[in-house]
Amino acid sequence: MDMTLNINGASHAVNIEPETPLLWVLRDALGMTGTKFGCGIAQCGACTVHIDGQPMRSCVLPVSAAVGRRITTIEGLEKNGKPHPVQAAWIEVGAPQCGYCQSGQIMTAAALLARRPNPSDQEIDEAMAGNLCRCGTYLRIKQGIRRAAEKMSQSA
Repeated sequence: MDMTLNINGASHAVNIEPETPLLWVLRDALGMTGTKFGCGIAQCGACTVHIDGQPMRSCVLPVSAAVGRRITTIEGLEKNGKPHPVQAAWIEVGAPQCGYCQSGQIMTAAALLARRPNPSDQEIDEAMAGNLCRCGTYLRIKQGIRRAAEKMSQSA
């Protein structure tokens, strides 16, 4: 079936079965490999993308549910060649170890900061609870979120 998706501000035409998970459309049909496959059952967060600004698990979201909506992947976070404040903070604090889960962690953190510019520790914990990191870099992830929130408030 022919569908047009709005991904990172650009239109992408795909001919794919409507029930195909968005993750596989992004990775296999469009070559956007920043979004990762982790568990396939929406439990780990590695596949997180933004749909109309909200973090969603692309491994279980049928592509047909994304038609007509604004999709943002990790590749679309940077603006004008500059990393998103969360991406910059991640680098500064050395959040990733193996890095596999980090695109999903970053996407979840960016969505949190878009709706709560100065989240409490509890709000960070609640927002990030569904994102698993096998390397256990949770303290650096939280530090990265705090650093990004500071940067974003200074530039506002």
